[in-house]
Amino acid sequence: MHNLFIYYIEKAIISLKVVKELFYLTFGTFFYVFEAFARLLVHPPRKDVEGEIVLVTGAARGIGKLIAEKFGMLGATLVLWDNNLEAIEQTTKELRRSLDVRVYAYVCDCSRRTEVYKVAEMVKREVGDVSILVNNAGVVTGKYNFTDAPDNLVDRTLRVNAAAHFWTYKAFLPTMMARNHGHLVCIACHGGLFAMNGLADYCASKFAAVGFAESIALELLVLGKEGVKTTIACPYLINTTMFAGCQTKWPSFLPVTDQHDAAEKIVDAILREKLYTLLPFSLYFLMALKSVMPTKLGIIFVNFLGSLDLMDQFSGVPVSPAASCRKTQEPAQLPKEETNLKQTAGNISEYN
Repeated sequence: MHNLFIYYIEKAIISLKVVKELFYLTFGTFFYVFEAFARLLVHPPRKDVEGEIVLVTGAARGIGKLIAEKFGMLGATLVLWDNNLEAIEQTTKELRRSLDVRVYAYVCDCSRRTEVYKVAEMVKREVGDVSILVNNAGVVTGKYNFTDAPDNLVDRTLRVNAAAHFWTYKAFLPTMMARNHGHLVCIACHGGLFAMNGLADYCASKFAAVGFAESIALELLVLGKEGVKTTIACPYLINTTMFAGCQTKWPSFLPVTDQHDAAEKIVDAILREKLYTLLPFSLYFLMALKSVMPTKLGIIFVNFLGSLDLMDQFSGVPVSPAASCRKTQEPAQLPKEETNLKQTAGNISEYN
């Protein structure tokens, strides 16, 4: 009799939990769908980043350089990482002359774990705790089918586009969590949402980067670290040298985005603490279609959009298979009119 009583009590408790969870699900569905539609009309305010320390990887040129510049215009302290010594020197000079903020530059190959950790310690010692981390560095193999692509180029793509995010998160996320303050930014690509012909290794790396960023965001939510935000940016083609030559079949629907416009929208998404930003807006529509469209119809649709032959006109120059493993010597803050960033071990080595 006693056991039967306990059994019914346990069933009642379980039923109450189910009712509670269903209530939260129903309420949450209506509330957050309404909130999403409301934010289409009324954007959340942009946060103030003056005085924040913003680290941007792949900051020597392109989107990385422009993102850094826009944060500098908002009063943030800039930390620039790149594996190209000459390019990062030039960018540092330009930003110092045009911005009234502190700019620090470091030569770092983000795909190399030990190098990331070493340079990260230098940043913490010389600049302070990074509060906004922008993982922007990326490479593309290009001009190869997967079976023809050299192994070292495939390996480099996975290291730079995906594994590097692991090491930068490991280096800077613990401090953000301890302070419950920070922002993690993943600059991915539409190749992290859709498969693309001729870009198997690239898409694999970008899918990995997006999945990793989403998973860490979920971990932070479960741990109660809601002060550490995440933004995942997935732009379509941008008019940089990375995908030079690639054209869009329907420019009114899937335009090639101007790099200045792309950087502006990505920074705006970070400031408004959006989890996702897809460029152009039509990518949201395509993501919804992907979830419900039959596979064979999807192939026809992708071909109609011109995605099957996107890389046919690719003329961009892929990054050399050789990867820099340069190291810095007390980079600290560079002089305002002259860059003195040096490398103590400037040997070039391939991935093995």
